[in-house]
Amino acid sequence: MIEAAILVIFPFAMVFAATSDLLSMTIQNRVPLILLISFTLLAPLTGMPWEIYGMHFLAAAAVLAATFALFAAGTMGGGDAKLMAATALWLGWNLELVQYLLALSLFGGMLTLVILRYRSSMLARVYTERFDFMRRLAKKGEGVPYGIALGLAGLLTFPSSPLGLWVIDRLAHS
Repeated sequence: MIEAAILVIFPFAMVFAATSDLLSMTIQNRVPLILLISFTLLAPLTGMPWEIYGMHFLAAAAVLAATFALFAAGTMGGGDAKLMAATALWLGWNLELVQYLLALSLFGGMLTLVILRYRSSMLARVYTERFDFMRRLAKKGEGVPYGIALGLAGLLTFPSSPLGLWVIDRLAHS
């Protein structure tokens, strides 16, 4: 049961956040809240040592502090900041957090380049009439739905995280 919850909650939250950000340029507050509550309840049930559990919260606090500063400077959305912190909570203070940050930087850079290219392309003129979210993506002054990069990076990194490895080990030995 714990394995199923871990395998469903985190990936679903990443996919939901990415899709929501693409369609509405918003990451709903309930996504990081669900990640926070579910980690808080599930991680101790995996037998995670309390000092490691605490380090996961330290990772979330460090990421939240950094992303809050970026939000205050106007370079990051609030939903992105909260989702990054909640993702850091699930990944922990370890190499997976670094991998996540590197992956989201690469995916975010590629996403930004694709959207900038789209905004200057003929496709933007054709598809903006059909879909509201495509019209929003085509606007030159509009931001980039960075939740897509955050979700992809989270999905890529999660299997090697402590909870991901715990689930894999449990499934391999059952």
